[in-house]
Amino acid sequence: MTDRTVLSLTGSDRIEFLQGLVTNDVTRAKDGIIYTALLTPQGKFIADFFVVGQEDRLLIDVDTSVAPQLFQRLSMYRLRADVQITETGLAASTGTGPAPAGALQDPRHAAMGWRAYGEQDVSDKTHWDALRVTHLIPQTGVELTPETYILEANFEALKGVDFKKGCFVGQEIVARMKHKTELKKGLRRVLIDGQAAVGDAIMSGEKSAGTLHTVSGNQGIAYLRFDRAKDMKTQKASLQLAD
Repeated sequence: MTDRTVLSLTGSDRIEFLQGLVTNDVTRAKDGIIYTALLTPQGKFIADFFVVGQEDRLLIDVDTSVAPQLFQRLSMYRLRADVQITETGLAASTGTGPAPAGALQDPRHAAMGWRAYGEQDVSDKTHWDALRVTHLIPQTGVELTPETYILEANFEALKGVDFKKGCFVGQEIVARMKHKTELKKGLRRVLIDGQAAVGDAIMSGEKSAGTLHTVSGNQGIAYLRFDRAKDMKTQKASLQLAD
């Protein structure tokens, strides 16, 4: 995949350093891969990424569009920790067909196939939008934006947040949304009858109900106000919840 950047974290403090920042338990990546995110102190999205444990380093597989911001934030938090952050130049390959040697199962959902890291891109031609819609998996820059709260973006179901791991940046907000409130907005899969496009406003009567994001065939991922998720329409289509 050419839209991914692979960073390397080395140094004796690399695991402890990242553990105190991100939403998932980095120790679980020691011999494998996890999905996680870095948030603002206000609990909003900065970047989602995969962390891969190797013998003497952690690899961070992140969307190239947010890689510079992630690099900057990690560098800012580094202070005196024994951590070095570099860009590797490795290719992040993905697929759902036969996996190459050394590939790892995507930790978000079994249907999302494998991820592999090497000098060459060996990705296959999987139709990722169709899979993302079917399994409600958000994408950086589409469903995941600087205004996103990760629990509204299905992160818990995708095993991207661990509430038992200890502190991380933005934890207080995420924990409050988990334990003290009921989510009133979030991503949902919708069925589409008619013509609809990414970015279409969704209405329920005269009231705004949300926005349509990814579209694949007659399905899509929408960000919705749950109390208005009925009798939904866009300009040229009618929508209903898929589940």
